[in-house]
Amino acid sequence: MAGEERALAVLLQALQDLTPKDFQEFKTKLSEVHVEGGWNIPKDSLAKAAHPSALVSCVGKNYSEDAAMDIAIGLFEEMNQRDLAEKLLDEKVKEYKRKYREHVVREFLRYKEVNSCLGKNLSVKSRYTALTIARKPRSKHGGEHEAVGTSHGCADASNGPATITVTAQTLFKANDDGQTPQVVVLVGAPGMGKTMMIRKVMVEWVEGTAYTQFDYIFCIDCKDIAFTKEASVADLVSKCCPHRRTPAGKILDDQKKILFIFDSFEALGFSLVRPKDELSSDPREVKPLETTLMSLLKKTVLPESSLLITTRPTALQSLGQCLEGEYYAEILGFSAAMREEYFHRYFENDNKANVAFSFARGNKILYSLCVIPVMSWTICTILEQELNKKKNLIECSKATTQMSVFYLSRLTKCRDRDNPQDLQQFLHKLCSLAADGIWKHKVLFEEKEIKDHSLDQPDLLPLFLNEKISKKGVDHGNVYSFTHLHLQEFFAAMFYVLEDDEEMVDDTGALAKDVNMLLESYSESRKDLNLTVRFLFGLVSQKSIEYVNKIIGCRISSRAREDMLRWLQGRPRGISHPGQALKVSELDAFHFLFEMNEKTFVQSALGHFTEIDLQDIKLTLYDQMALSFCIRQWVGLGCITLRGCSFDQQDPRGELATSVPCSGASGAGGRPCPLAEEEPDSPIHPLCRALRHPGSDLRVLRLQWCGLSESCCAELSELLAEHPSLHRLELGDGTLGDGGVRLLCEGLRQPGCRLRVLRLRYSRLTSACCEDLAGMLGASPCLEELDLSFSEGLRDAGVRLLCEGLQNRACRLQTLRLGSCRLTGACCRTLAARLVESPRLTCLDLSDNELGADGILQLCQQLRHPACPLQALGLSTSGLNEDVLQELAALRALKPDLKIGYLLEQDAPQPGAMARLPFNRGVLPGTGGPGGRKALPSCRRGPCNNRSRF
Repeated sequence: MAGEERALAVLLQALQDLTPKDFQEFKTKLSEVHVEGGWNIPKDSLAKAAHPSALVSCVGKNYSEDAAMDIAIGLFEEMNQRDLAEKLLDEKVKEYKRKYREHVVREFLRYKEVNSCLGKNLSVKSRYTALTIARKPRSKHGGEHEAVGTSHGCADASNGPATITVTAQTLFKANDDGQTPQVVVLVGAPGMGKTMMIRKVMVEWVEGTAYTQFDYIFCIDCKDIAFTKEASVADLVSKCCPHRRTPAGKILDDQKKILFIFDSFEALGFSLVRPKDELSSDPREVKPLETTLMSLLKKTVLPESSLLITTRPTALQSLGQCLEGEYYAEILGFSAAMREEYFHRYFENDNKANVAFSFARGNKILYSLCVIPVMSWTICTILEQELNKKKNLIECSKATTQMSVFYLSRLTKCRDRDNPQDLQQFLHKLCSLAADGIWKHKVLFEEKEIKDHSLDQPDLLPLFLNEKISKKGVDHGNVYSFTHLHLQEFFAAMFYVLEDDEEMVDDTGALAKDVNMLLESYSESRKDLNLTVRFLFGLVSQKSIEYVNKIIGCRISSRAREDMLRWLQGRPRGISHPGQALKVSELDAFHFLFEMNEKTFVQSALGHFTEIDLQDIKLTLYDQMALSFCIRQWVGLGCITLRGCSFDQQDPRGELATSVPCSGASGAGGRPCPLAEEEPDSPIHPLCRALRHPGSDLRVLRLQWCGLSESCCAELSELLAEHPSLHRLELGDGTLGDGGVRLLCEGLRQPGCRLRVLRLRYSRLTSACCEDLAGMLGASPCLEELDLSFSEGLRDAGVRLLCEGLQNRACRLQTLRLGSCRLTGACCRTLAARLVESPRLTCLDLSDNELGADGILQLCQQLRHPACPLQALGLSTSGLNEDVLQELAALRALKPDLKIGYLLEQDAPQPGAMARLPFNRGVLPGTGGPGGRKALPSCRRGPCNNRSRF
């Protein structure tokens, strides 16, 4: 009412500024106005309104505030009173802004918990917990993998574009170079809290605590506009606020003050590729929705406005084709502190929160899942129900499927029904709807679809589906969506294994329950079915079958297990001949087996595989748990190769880390003590722990370009000492350092170590570690090959120290590789002496070193000795004088079995492999710093120019 009074007061002032003649003209034109859907002011009322105040009173009684202002503005423009029209328009915009902010508060401040059984209206401010977000500029020449990583909030310390940690409030904050992002793409997997964060942004904007640089923020839910065929930008603005008359033209004039938020961009199933000549530059021009959105993204319309787009990673590729100069921000989830804060915000009771959080923290799987906000909510929901019933929290399940089944059982018990068959039939139909939606990339369902599936049961439907009024209007009915995509994927998987009731078997038009089609579609192209397939494996586990039958009353068929087993066994690709080793090269296989959690099934599925070969993967804690579980059951595993992978870990600084309970009193409220009081596990601890299980027969372990730290070397040292079958260890990484090698040597000296081959290529070693290596050579019981190639810091001093180890009678070394270590002829005299004194040394690789003529001649002289056992010598012969070449030829004639030539293997990462690594890795592409490819010796001099002609 106050707003209406202000508007009429401005109108009164405008009328008072008119001359008597103009005032009469205004009244005359007003009498001719026809309002659509309304009526004209009676003529006798107009005749009595002799003064501006009386006329304003008459207008106020007959028209709404919006209508009165629109009519007056139109009449003033007809009368060429543009200043007065502009004055009223400004007031209209101010009033719209006030009403729009009130609407935002109503729309975004409070929300309903996702199921009606446990639900209540909650305040965003009371529940929202800050997320860890990493922002990085998009590479001009890179793809989405370069723009967005999956690290956990660690800033990138490289010389390249820096990854910085931001908050919801600072997404559009200027960088250190002063550049303010105009387009930000907020990336996050389902359940990472994108939409909840947008709610928080809208609320803080209204409150004036954030985003104050914008006069308007228009939040557009892409799921709501997916049905729209045509629209202009002005239409999209109008949909954001329910007022009939939106002054879109005036609002859009000041482009810099506008922020458009497109939430759930992936819900737009259409292609955004449009010819440039089809794009619009007029915000009022009605075009197909695809064209209008493309015009906004390409900045052909409102080029100075800002955009915030939330999406799942699957939509990044299509987005990247539309945007320029965008910044990418990735939601990494809850940090350790925020996970605990969320528990306290959820329970609103410190005692319950402490009990629940202690339980979750004590279960590594549950705690790692709590990084994902929706998982924190699910776990809190389950634990709250258990605590209310005073049940033992240990009953909570470990795997995602079991946890979802547990949640489903609790949810269905919220309804005290006389006939449980109704619930079972409802679940069958719900699963059919979910599966149909997953196949069609559909998350919104119209009312007709709900009725066609016989799901229009008011006492059950709200438990599983959210209901929203269609943007098409009330005449088109409501639209429905599952409370979360994860739940839709869970029910879709259940569709394939639920046994049908007899009365449902003859349903016509129903989706076929073909498990093989689901699995093959996932293998061939539908990677979005990953979680559905994962749930499928979890549901057919014996525990799930028994639990669902006993607690929920539904029967799950185990018939699909054989099909799923055959599918896993038949997944290897690229087998060139029958004798070639079968490798598991996709991480998802381990997740599927971990979800089922049955040892015998894992053994059957992996029995004929012998190797793991994973490349360029950020291994989260949950990934490592799945991998470790399978390794422990895998009797025939002989080789593990991880290239360009990194290991997430529990960060002792507290960022996305676990706090550990203190012994004794833990302080007020029972809060955990900081992790800094306890030494954290190394990143590869889960892997090494799995490899130490009694049944392991692993022979080869390759961890190349995995950013290994000294703590990793300590873990590997223990593994070497305890693993009798491990014969080959390759650690090609620029982050090991001398300290890491020193730790490895401790394990190699142990009597239980049976390692034969140790490769430390590209490890940036210096002569400081060679004393430890030399001591190890005399103590290692089995080591036959040592490869230190591409360690430019080793140099001559390091070689002299190594030679001390070679002369030890207990040294069993047969191959020593020192290629590209910046050696000179100064070390050749010492090496030459050891060629005779080391009776087992048969291969010495000195390729890609500038030894000079004198150094090579010293080696040749010793090689002539009859007692010299060397069978292969790696040299770079380009640039040598004729005397040296003649000496090498003579040596070859004397010992025709002696191989002399370029022996250095080139195994640097392929171009692009490094670029795909996560932000927080220690190996960065092209920096020239630690681990950078520009500093690699192999790039300095290629093998083609150094091959011997002998």
